[in-house]
Amino acid sequence: MLGFCQRLLLLLLAAPLLGGTLTGHAQALAAKEPNKLVAHRAIYEMTLDDARSASGITGIDGRMVFEFTGSECDGFSLNMRMVTQMTDSQGQTNLTDLRSSTWEQGDGQKFRFQSSQYLNDKLGDVTMGRAVRETPNEAVKVKLSQPSHAELNLAGHVLFPTQHSLALIDAARAGQALFQAQIYDGSEKGRKVYETTAFIGTVVQPGGDAELEAAAKVKGLGELASWPVSIGYFELKGGDLTPSYQIDFRLYQNGVSRELLIDYGDFSIHGTLTALEYLKASECH
Repeated sequence: MLGFCQRLLLLLLAAPLLGGTLTGHAQALAAKEPNKLVAHRAIYEMTLDDARSASGITGIDGRMVFEFTGSECDGFSLNMRMVTQMTDSQGQTNLTDLRSSTWEQGDGQKFRFQSSQYLNDKLGDVTMGRAVRETPNEAVKVKLSQPSHAELNLAGHVLFPTQHSLALIDAARAGQALFQAQIYDGSEKGRKVYETTAFIGTVVQPGGDAELEAAAKVKGLGELASWPVSIGYFELKGGDLTPSYQIDFRLYQNGVSRELLIDYGDFSIHGTLTALEYLKASECH
């Protein structure tokens, strides 16, 4: 569950522009500009969408809040907290509190991460570490300090979360239907790289959304182009054609996402955008 939350963050990062409602002229200009991340705070209500009997789950209710700040000069910070109550087939409930903080250098050369999980108010798993690559094509070196000290070398072209967010939005705006990448975000105790395959659907033109949540209407998401996106997460070197899990969502031109659906196979979770606030941007000097 913790791994899902951390990876979900990289899909929800806001992208180009300075936030707020955009006119058609602003959208046209944005298409010609490189992606710029906007500082923001978003809230999602998380509920159980479907569950097989084998999962033993009958209900999930909770909320996810995350806050994104920073700039290419200062680096990008993301703080997330997700609290959910899960009910099993015996009627027992467990309260899970997941917290994650990351910082990524603007050029994608350095990445720091820290996460913790509380189960019924008792601290459980804690992960902390940092990753560095000296040059764009060099292997990533990871140093973990929790849950235990360890050093890892990640070969290949591995993307950090913000890098992946920008690359995914670039692919969507360029009209690509398929985008594949290896992602390292410090999840799974900092020891795992995931192979991902993203399918990007046909663009939904501004005004093409039949229904929008109140939070989406207030921020003018309906005036932006968007794409239906589905990303499968696969075990690296596993050779399995079935993803460990799959995340579906609607990705908007400004990087905001809604209509989340996370499918684990035995059960799936739905996320509804309930609040969206743009924060003061950190300017480069």
